[in-house]
Amino acid sequence: MLKLRQSERSQMWYFFKVMSFILILGTTHGAIRYRRSVNPEANMNISQIISYWGYPGEVYDIVTEDGYILGLYRIPYGKTNNDDSAQKLVVYLQHGLLTSASSWISNLPNSSLGFILADAGYDVWLGNSRGNTWARRHLSLKTNSREFWAFSFDEMAKYDLPASIDFIVKHTGQEEIFYVGHSQGTTIAFITFSTIPKIAEKVKIFFALAPVFSIKYSDSPLIKMAYKWKSMIKPFFGNKDFLPNTSFKRFVGSKLCPLKTFGKICREVLFLMYGCDLENLNMSRMDVYMSHNPAGTSVQNMLHWSQLFNSSRLRAFDWGSPVLNWMHFNQTTSPFYDVTHMNVSTATWNGAHDLLADPQDVKNLLSEITNHIYHKTISSYNHIDFLFGLDVYHQVYREIIDIIQGTL
Repeated sequence: MLKLRQSERSQMWYFFKVMSFILILGTTHGAIRYRRSVNPEANMNISQIISYWGYPGEVYDIVTEDGYILGLYRIPYGKTNNDDSAQKLVVYLQHGLLTSASSWISNLPNSSLGFILADAGYDVWLGNSRGNTWARRHLSLKTNSREFWAFSFDEMAKYDLPASIDFIVKHTGQEEIFYVGHSQGTTIAFITFSTIPKIAEKVKIFFALAPVFSIKYSDSPLIKMAYKWKSMIKPFFGNKDFLPNTSFKRFVGSKLCPLKTFGKICREVLFLMYGCDLENLNMSRMDVYMSHNPAGTSVQNMLHWSQLFNSSRLRAFDWGSPVLNWMHFNQTTSPFYDVTHMNVSTATWNGAHDLLADPQDVKNLLSEITNHIYHKTISSYNHIDFLFGLDVYHQVYREIIDIIQGTL
């Protein structure tokens, strides 16, 4: 009990530190607004970052079956493999919770998976889930409406991922693609590939980085707070968006996080959201990380994750009453997802120090993957190392390329 109370106090301390940080910055915003960021990409959008590093880029607005408009980005070839006429293998990258497609291009080109794959000769596509910075539009719903934000990762799996994969397959003429997901990007893939066979058939190999299918043993401060304070989430955050990427937050990330005075607090904010391995993080890129993240999601999505805490199984969002559940699922309780129904070849990587994708949760998941072709546990890795780790090319990305090449 003492350990639990200490953990709770620690989480509350982090929370109030973050809140105090934001309040203090609100009063100092005008005084230091002219200071420049260290890295220009901190003030760029995804297309601008791709162009900044000399890569070709394309952007498409795809529309889901339920009307959401998602920004889908493409790096069709690398700086050295610039033959656009040759058909290339397609690799699709899907970000995790509270991040966006920018996660795959936030580091230098030699350590950003989006650029690495393009230079290796692949046709790279970067997806976005509804509700983040680049997916906040709808054909008929207004972004500030309650109806727009009535979604969680259920809808991302049911609508967003199928729309993205279908578009890519039709646009490129490829029958199969390779899929790389991180964190929630693996969660929605497990759901989609186990429930929509026609989409699963279009995926040759699923590469799961820090896979998340259950969070019974998760020690993530953000998820723990969402669970312990779930009754306060709606009164505090409302029923719309959660931690959106606002101009003020971009100012904090690009102008203040590079300052020594605020750098430590920025790192703690990053730790609160994703966990952090300081020794393996390029601290000179902190302004880029913090200006693009958090990228936002829905309050309902966070409530969905809080419902799963302490559960060893993944289930759909509980709408709060048997009547509402019946309206959505034709049953009085939200259904469970069964990953054993997925037959896609799957390779997995996890970190022994991952606070969100806890090793025990991952172990339980691996026992249920029916077509598991490779697994690696990296003893030093936390959740964010798979995106921003200094040695991530040697630990993970090179192995992804090797496995793809092995299929040729």
